[in-house]
Amino acid sequence: MSKPKVSFYNLAWRWHFYAGLFVIPFLIMLALTGIVYLFKPQLDQLMYPELLSVQPAGTPLSADQQLAHLQQALPQAQVSKYLPPVNTESSAQFVATLDGRSTNLFVDPYSGALLGEQDAADNLQAIARALHGELLIGTVGDRLIELAAGWGIVLVVSGLYLWWPRGQGGAGVLWPRLSARGRLLWRDLHAVSGFWGSALLLFMLLTGMTWTGFWGAQFAGTWNHFPAAMWDDVPQSDVQARSLNSAAVQTVAWAVENTPLPASDPHAAHNGHVTSSEMAPAGRIGLQQVVDTASRLGVQPGYSISLPKDEQGVFTVALFADDPRNDATLHLDQYNGQVLADIRWADYGLVARTVESGAMLHEGKMFGLANQLLMLGVCLLILLGAVSGLVMWWKRRPAGRFGVPPLRHALPLWKGGVAIMFGLGLLFPLVGASLLLMLLLDWLGQRLARRGAEPVAG
Repeated sequence: MSKPKVSFYNLAWRWHFYAGLFVIPFLIMLALTGIVYLFKPQLDQLMYPELLSVQPAGTPLSADQQLAHLQQALPQAQVSKYLPPVNTESSAQFVATLDGRSTNLFVDPYSGALLGEQDAADNLQAIARALHGELLIGTVGDRLIELAAGWGIVLVVSGLYLWWPRGQGGAGVLWPRLSARGRLLWRDLHAVSGFWGSALLLFMLLTGMTWTGFWGAQFAGTWNHFPAAMWDDVPQSDVQARSLNSAAVQTVAWAVENTPLPASDPHAAHNGHVTSSEMAPAGRIGLQQVVDTASRLGVQPGYSISLPKDEQGVFTVALFADDPRNDATLHLDQYNGQVLADIRWADYGLVARTVESGAMLHEGKMFGLANQLLMLGVCLLILLGAVSGLVMWWKRRPAGRFGVPPLRHALPLWKGGVAIMFGLGLLFPLVGASLLLMLLLDWLGQRLARRGAEPVAG
């Protein structure tokens, strides 16, 4: 007796099923944490008004005076970053190590009073971002998120193949049949939401992949080569700008992550031309001088100033702007205030501009509330597709079994489908390796199932 032929449709179904089985929990988590981070500006104002808002009262203190008040209140705080007020009604913020923890410290820029503290890693937004990026478990979590994003792309591609209209009308294809009930309604909700959200979901997955630790690092290594040679006369350190970023906080833009930080010249501390503040370490320029330099060079409010970490470190002024055309990254010698590097949108290459624009759209920042609402709609479509997929599978699963229901349909375009899946495996190596492993396990499972089903010879 000849064995039944397994069509490409059946194989696509299996790819879609296994991708969904792995990806759906991640997609739900990414959508929920994404919604939280998406509305960070509004949520922060609602949750921490006493930390973020102040009443204007005359002329603000200088950055050095604010730092002096902070160190008087908390002499044990080791300050690493300063965020000047973005307007006249905003507090100033310092990031410092306090009792072994990275802590956000909020200061009234008019009086210098300490408004309060916030654990930099243990607050709603930081947790949401860290979950979104690495599941709170570091490198392993980053790789799992990358694998899930890659398999999410497989999910979309295989889903589009299964959705592709083959003679039927628009009902159940372009719009759901709301009069339907049970599994058919869930199938329509899944297919239609998947179709309309497919392009945006691919956009979200691809833009998110650029920040991952394996594929993203390889992508950046290939395309993100900022011309640091333009600083031929500037000493460079062995530290890259990416060291200023973390899972919970984005300080510098993707376009400059691979750029080495310049090095300050310690000899400048003894050349007699240094204008140190009272609170600055010996020979170091004052914090207000860095603020004045940023203002003089036209850096818009919203930037941060990362303080030098050692005697060769630099002050880094970083504006990771909602509109990337306003991005700015300045590195200043800590001893004489010389601008060692000044990186703007005009210095970005085409790929860097594309990635930065995609990142801001992804985070809902580029076009204000309209962008936030669009990304919210994408997140809701993701949740609808994930939940409807789970319900649909539960309703049609074989009785007493966990596997995908057997479907066999001879469909066209299967060669193109195989080529696309093969291309995805090459483009995303982690996906390709896991796809080969999945196919091997699936083949072994089917082989064992057929052997178990063979009649026992009498």
